[in-house]
Amino acid sequence: MDIIKKALEFENRKMRFPTTSDRILAAREAKSLILSLNELYKENKDKKIMDIMKRLTAIKQRIEKRLKGKPLTAA
Repeated sequence: MDIIKKALEFENRKMRFPTTSDRILAAREAKSLILSLNELYKENKDKKIMDIMKRLTAIKQRIEKRLKGKPLTAA
């Protein structure tokens, strides 16, 4: 259950990543937490774990969207 505590702490952390390397590290941490929770979910099938995974996935997607940046438009 230590993984769940880490995931909740990550979720409640302020999501300000001033540098690109901070964003990359946050995305990697989110991915590892999601994969760990998935292994736990396979054993227990607990709906609460699935909800945490969904919220972490949304956070991870926002971080990755920010990493990719705005697309260049042709003028």
